[in-house]
Amino acid sequence: MSTNYILEVCAGLLQSVLEAEKGGANRVELCAALYEGGTTPSAATVELACKMASIPVYVIIRPRGGDFLYSDLEFEIMKRDILYAKAAGAKGIVTGLLKANSTVDIERTSILVEMAYPMDVTFHRAFDMVKNPLDALEDIIKVGCRRILTSGGHNKAFDGKQNIAALARWAAGRISIMAGSGVNAGNVKQLIGETGISEVHTSGKARLASGMQFKNMAIAMGGIPQIPEYDIDITDAGAIRDIRKILDSL
Repeated sequence: MSTNYILEVCAGLLQSVLEAEKGGANRVELCAALYEGGTTPSAATVELACKMASIPVYVIIRPRGGDFLYSDLEFEIMKRDILYAKAAGAKGIVTGLLKANSTVDIERTSILVEMAYPMDVTFHRAFDMVKNPLDALEDIIKVGCRRILTSGGHNKAFDGKQNIAALARWAAGRISIMAGSGVNAGNVKQLIGETGISEVHTSGKARLASGMQFKNMAIAMGGIPQIPEYDIDITDAGAIRDIRKILDSL
């Protein structure tokens, strides 16, 4: 496996962690609620993922979906989740906190980075919601994060590749810029070639049909009809392997 390019997989299920490893991922970002952009997974999921995977597990620390402006109570939850992830054997956390004016919450982020040590800290796509990306990049470097996950301010990283390239140039090796959102075997080579980055993030997911024999299609349990009620998204080891092969060929 090439060590020149890092492939991180966003895994929403314990089985997805194992599929990601099987496909050749370098590490996993462990999440729940992928349809909300990822929230903190259950304690049991964290514990078992850290025990069963031989690749590093990074746990997302995000107490809810929605914005990244957290209450004092939510911040307390985040701190306790970090301590649990560390005790369970996680190698890193993925988090991000903003102020109401869409700047990085330096004070609170610093506290979480200190609590996480010696785990790595990735600042997630809350970065794509900031007012001034270059100022935010400097703030994130200042608080001690190892990398920034970004789509370059677009829904898909490929569409934001010019911004990602600019961020990588500005960072100048002081922090890793990792592209995520819509990364796949069809675009990863061009994405890396045009940005100069060395880390990419993907879900590589496939849809697993439900085994339910009767399906009540009139009800959406979350109230959002667009979210499949009877299908399960799971990481596809084959899709990860396809990206891995491309990265290893570069």
